[in-house]
Amino acid sequence: MTCKELLETLKAHGWEEITQKRSYLQLKHPAKIGKITIPVHSGDIPLGTLFNIKTGWSQLSTLL
Repeated sequence: MTCKELLETLKAHGWEEITQKRSYLQLKHPAKIGKITIPVHSGDIPLGTLFNIKTGWSQLSTLL
């Protein structure tokens, strides 16, 4: 999965861009606590990174 595909998926679920520092983009959901940071690099995002993003997203979902 590329950064563009991941970003489209997150935005479809309500996440909004809040800031970008160098090659890392941070997103926040208006109804959830916390934020997600994704790398903005060319090519596919490593599976470990995707797993960590998904795990963080799941943990944020369970807090509400």
